[in-house]
Amino acid sequence: MKKDPGRTFVELVEVVARLRGPKGCPWDRAQTHRSLIPYLIEEAYEVAEAIEDGDPTRLKDELGDLLLQVLLHARMEEEVGRFSIVDVVENLREKLIRRHPHVFGDAVARTPDEVRGRWEEIKEREGKGFEIGTKPALLVARKFVEREQGLGREIVLPRRISWGDGDPEEMVGEVLLEAVLWARAHGVEPEVALRREIARRLDGEKGQVREDP
Repeated sequence: MKKDPGRTFVELVEVVARLRGPKGCPWDRAQTHRSLIPYLIEEAYEVAEAIEDGDPTRLKDELGDLLLQVLLHARMEEEVGRFSIVDVVENLREKLIRRHPHVFGDAVARTPDEVRGRWEEIKEREGKGFEIGTKPALLVARKFVEREQGLGREIVLPRRISWGDGDPEEMVGEVLLEAVLWARAHGVEPEVALRREIARRLDGEKGQVREDP
């Protein structure tokens, strides 16, 4: 018999509430938003690894672990009376409708690029500008490129004759940004591409026959 998704979700929320409750788990009760940051990042990466591996069983498990992080953070806020998981879900529902006027309204967006551009325009109107934050630099660069291109802004980079033409740090930044632009043009996720290249090289090292010195 097919399970009711609403009831299943409510039961999961109740489990998390009990873990955080007076008679719950000492570890879960001791956690704070800040203490859970490493686990939140770790679980997100493990979801990505499961997708890379193409393992649906592992993906199902890792998505559950990531969802637990969302539920724990929402429960902490509910405990102090600021918001609950219901508010999180409702906020997301409203955002998805608001940022997809071509689905829930009369706007037209026929291609993924048009959708992306409209999404960025709506974010700008909402006053949610671009922030670097603490995200990995390649991820930030990719999001920056998507935002600028979505808003129809050209990213102009200088043409270097040699690596001795300027400040090394600035030049490295420009080269990496250019690589991200190229990746975007070819539908490649730069963070994933770099991780795969390092993995290939590590596998190559393992496969090499080393001679005794």
